[in-house]
Amino acid sequence: MPDPMHFDLHAEVYDRGRPDYPEALWARLQGLGLLNPGVRVVELGAGSGLATGRLLQAGAVVTAVEPGAALAERLRERWPEADVEIGTAESVPLAVGAFDLAVAATAVHWFDLDVVLPKLHRALALGGHFVVWRNAFGDPSMPLTPFRERVAEITARRVDHMPRSAPGELDTDRWVDRLTRDGHFGATHIEEFSWSITMRADQIHDLFTTFSDWNVTEVDEAAQAVRDLGGAVVEHYVTPLIVLRRATQ
Repeated sequence: MPDPMHFDLHAEVYDRGRPDYPEALWARLQGLGLLNPGVRVVELGAGSGLATGRLLQAGAVVTAVEPGAALAERLRERWPEADVEIGTAESVPLAVGAFDLAVAATAVHWFDLDVVLPKLHRALALGGHFVVWRNAFGDPSMPLTPFRERVAEITARRVDHMPRSAPGELDTDRWVDRLTRDGHFGATHIEEFSWSITMRADQIHDLFTTFSDWNVTEVDEAAQAVRDLGGAVVEHYVTPLIVLRRATQ
């Protein structure tokens, strides 16, 4: 079973290998009036600060929650303006009404939502929002590239693959249902951003190393596939965004 602390064991590679979120996402958050100077944000599962920096640059006051000590240290070094708390979304104390916005960027699939959703409902002020997004590595709407064919060949050889209990990374409708069905939040905006990036073999190696369900041999094979295909590949990705408003009750 994938281990969420996998990321902390590979903190340096994670910091180096994960691509940024698309600019269109940040423009949408600002356009929706969610990300303004002075907004009080709690970011859950902040990692090494990939999203934290953009929140701070927009003028937010950020409390970043990260369970991995190595990742949290990198986060503190890079963004000293943030208040960094080491702990899980479930365990870190959050004061009642202390925040205007909660953020989970490529993290919500690790949460025990039966604990986290009521906790965020208490921690958010009246009218507050919870925004969830993630980079999905692969765009099923695009034609299959030679590199993605090689990736599919690698994963097809797995014999101990565990079925997902949570929705998949692009099961946006199922995620909306899961995040709203207990009544703590209602969805107000749903959108998917498609984008692409050119990556070298070393970048693919770093990125795939951070995937908790990929082993060392598979990662090496993915990097070799890039070298076989000329040394660089264009990857097509999708970033689903779900905006939730705190229920008044």
